[in-house]
Amino acid sequence: MLNTSTLKRKIKRKPIQWTRHSVQIGFSLFLLFVGWQFYQFYAHFESLGATPYVEKPPAVEGFLPIGSLVALKVWITTGEFDFIHPAGLILFTFLILSGFLFRKAFCGWLCPVGTVSEFLGIFGRKIMKKKINPPKWLRWILYSIKYLLLVVFLKVIIVDMSIPASKDFLYSPYNKVADVKMMLFFLDLSAVAIKVLLVLALLGIFIQNFWCRYLCPYGALIGLGSLFRITKIKRNESTCIDCNQCTRVCPQGISVAKLKAVTTPECTSCLSCIEACPVKDTLSMTVAGKKVNKWAVPTSFLVLFTIVIIVAKATGYWDSTITYEEFQELIPIVNYLSH
Repeated sequence: MLNTSTLKRKIKRKPIQWTRHSVQIGFSLFLLFVGWQFYQFYAHFESLGATPYVEKPPAVEGFLPIGSLVALKVWITTGEFDFIHPAGLILFTFLILSGFLFRKAFCGWLCPVGTVSEFLGIFGRKIMKKKINPPKWLRWILYSIKYLLLVVFLKVIIVDMSIPASKDFLYSPYNKVADVKMMLFFLDLSAVAIKVLLVLALLGIFIQNFWCRYLCPYGALIGLGSLFRITKIKRNESTCIDCNQCTRVCPQGISVAKLKAVTTPECTSCLSCIEACPVKDTLSMTVAGKKVNKWAVPTSFLVLFTIVIIVAKATGYWDSTITYEEFQELIPIVNYLSH
């Protein structure tokens, strides 16, 4: 067990990562509270009013990226904003746009799945005393999985699904309680689902961030914005001592020490490499070619993330227009609804 002085030394040695992990854990705990609120909301209607009514927390809609993609398509093509799951649409749109300037900062600083994935990897390193990175040829095959999944989702929703069909889906009884159905799925996992999650957890222990690096289509979509290379980490080759520390600490397995600049869409702006570098200013964060403070990108992302939510709440683009009576009708029959 760490004593106070040892803990202070550890924090002082890696202040950025301690801050990042604190933000990750704090946000995940907040989402657990949101989940508890949402369950209480569901229980009220499922029990036909026998339990106290709790307002539905809009933040739960952030876990509906597929529905949000449909809503974004309708919004762009018709100008109609989705007030069924408005918080989901706001969060989804912001996160996609954030990739252009902040890269995948959401994945590295807030995403609860990314947090679990990263800590599984940390646990694995504690056990095995080293980090396992698949060979380059295998990494390329694995990387392709999430992009293939993304292409499938984009084709089905953007190309194959007509505008009338998209609108019908958004206003369908199924979509109105899609968040409830999602919660019930995880509360009553099938044997197959449990086995899949266990396999993913084991892979995450042996290969750090396995889910995020190779399987997550949401992260792949956010990362596309980084292909414009507005924000990147640059390496000063003249001062680099080739210690390879930056590559060793990267949770995404990026070979930072071999690059002039980190432009890959896999970068999550976690700043692990910059903090680990023993030579000052050898690794630096740049925006539009100009060097910025290493804290600038993640801090700006977190501040803007908060501002977007505040503005959405203040302007009426956060809370759903689904009525109490609609929930009263739909939630008791949620298991019978399909799309």
